[in-house]
Amino acid sequence: MTRPTVAVLGLGLIGGSLARRLVAQGIEVTGYDSSAATRAEAATAGILVAADVEALCSAAPDVLVLAVPLRAMRPVATEVARHVPATTLVTDVGSVKGPVRDVLDACGLGERYVGAHPMAGTEQSGFGSSSASLLDGARWAVTVTDRTRADLLATLLALVTGPAGGSAYVLTDEVHDEAAALVSHVPHAFAIELLNLVSAAPVRDVALALAAGSFRDGTRVGRTDPRRTEAMLAENAGWVAPALRLAARDLEALATALEANASASEFFDRADDVRATWQPRGLSGSSSGSSASGGSGEQLTVDLAEPDGPAELVELCLAGWAVVSVQDSLVGLHR
Repeated sequence: MTRPTVAVLGLGLIGGSLARRLVAQGIEVTGYDSSAATRAEAATAGILVAADVEALCSAAPDVLVLAVPLRAMRPVATEVARHVPATTLVTDVGSVKGPVRDVLDACGLGERYVGAHPMAGTEQSGFGSSSASLLDGARWAVTVTDRTRADLLATLLALVTGPAGGSAYVLTDEVHDEAAALVSHVPHAFAIELLNLVSAAPVRDVALALAAGSFRDGTRVGRTDPRRTEAMLAENAGWVAPALRLAARDLEALATALEANASASEFFDRADDVRATWQPRGLSGSSSGSSASGGSGEQLTVDLAEPDGPAELVELCLAGWAVVSVQDSLVGLHR
């Protein structure tokens, strides 16, 4: 598969990191950001910067990555639809997929849209915080529908598992948004609530002076831009709100048990299977990203040229298989 040309619209933490990494890998990348300061910073970093959205699209990239805030997606996509060539694959890096697809469908871009979300980031924001190494080994969710073109899916998977240096799980928008609510969006809410609890406490100052690893790790994502976090949770409210209610129920039951000096073992033991089997990336013995293509695990191949290829890929990824390579229409998976 030939190396694609890529345009990145929005050069913040994730868009800037992707652009930096692809440039370092020898990919032809053009970027644009609405901030003149960011454009200047990106140009200084060696990224070819377009003058405006029309110029970015007129470069006729093979892949256009929308890396703008969720609240800006509709006006940006509307502008992109006026200028982007019909041959360009449109993708994004947003943390919510269903609402983004609805926007792109409404703008006439739905038939060439394949959703993407790299599970990586920091509490920082902006191009100045971006890094060519931020996405190293990242696991990407790539989302499809029964209308997704197999050739566009193959192009995006090849980019993700090749120059972008990651692995991919091909999912539906609904599965992604439910999973992201559990492992990303709800944790953001918990992190902010921990900060809220301390902020309102009469012992605030000494509590912060005593705070160590558990508070630091538990509140890390709570220190990001609150408006960005608010928009992320609001866009995925259909999955986030029920999860928060379940958590509130469980915490209320725990508080009641503690007050009554009753057993709370069920609360503390319920996730024993997860504790026993799951290793977070970056910890000893864990695997991450593209490194999953090595080792002694199971491997198989799916041909996207087959009529049921994309659907088979979704089923395998739901069962825990990760896409680690693409050669033409042949997709290599590892578990």
